[in-house]
Order: sequence, then structure tokens, then C-alpha cells
Amino acid sequence: MFKHLLVPTDGSALSDTAIQMAVSFAREAGAKVTGLHVIPEIHVLAYGTEMIADEEERVVQASRKRAEDHLAVIARAAAQAGVECDTVAANHAHPYEAIISVAAQRNCDLIVMASHGRRGMRALLLGSETQKVLTHSQIPVLVVRQPTHAGGAAAVEATRPETYHP
Repeated sequence: MFKHLLVPTDGSALSDTAIQMAVSFAREAGAKVTGLHVIPEIHVLAYGTEMIADEEERVVQASRKRAEDHLAVIARAAAQAGVECDTVAANHAHPYEAIISVAAQRNCDLIVMASHGRRGMRALLLGSETQKVLTHSQIPVLVVRQPTHAGGAAAVEATRPETYHP
């Protein structure tokens, strides 16, 4: 049914759980995986142009290294499972837009991603990239959530856009 999974990661433990689930699912389905890490756009405020240039370069280098590290987790998991995999690091101010865009560009037919389950004020202030993907994606999304009780397994929630009809 699904032949190409997009797996966004933020490097969190829950993203690692989603990666393992996605790779296992891809192995069973004979699908391939594309790993994605979205690097946020950089906004540096400082006094003096030398400070800005130096600080911006350090932030860019650190962001690229972090993206490589996060994507290496996906590549390793896929290689160990014998699943075809490629990875993408994308710069974008809005991660959900990058996730949806890369999924469409790469002809992915399923997005598998973690949701940290932020609620209340934290959700209002930080937003939920997963919720935004769910709201705007035309591609089905499989959401991996944190366990609801101590020692429990991660919960999985499958959603399909209203326009998607199997």
C-alpha cells in the first residue's frame, strides 16, 4: 500500500521511536524511506557586522552538524533493516511547510512523525508542527505519540486527509 515514507526528525527520543517504527513498517511493506531534518532560519541580533557574521557562521555550522547527526540515525536504522533510504536537510522558517513540501517533491505517500503532545500554554507558545502537518497535508500522516503511562509503549495514531480515499 505505502511505498515511500517521509520521516521527519528533530533528534528527540520520541523522534527516534518514530524512526524505528517507520523503518520497521517500511521493511514489512517493501517501501523506501526519506529522512528529513528541518533547519530553522537563522535570525542573529548583535552589535557590529563582524559579530553578526561570526555568530551567524557558527550557528549555521552547528545547525548543519546537528542535522547530519539526526539524519545519520535514520540512515543507520534503515541500513540495519535493509531499507532503501535517502536523507534531506531543509532550511525553512516553518518546519511543517518544509515537511509537506519535501513529501510532495519526493512523491512520498505517508508521513511518519512524532508528536510531543504539548498541551495548554506550551502548545500555544511553541505550537505543534505535527498538528500543522495534520491540518495542511494532503498525504496521510502516521503520528507516534509519547506513552500515556509509565513503561508504556509509544502510541500510534493514523490519520488521513479528508481528500484521501484508499
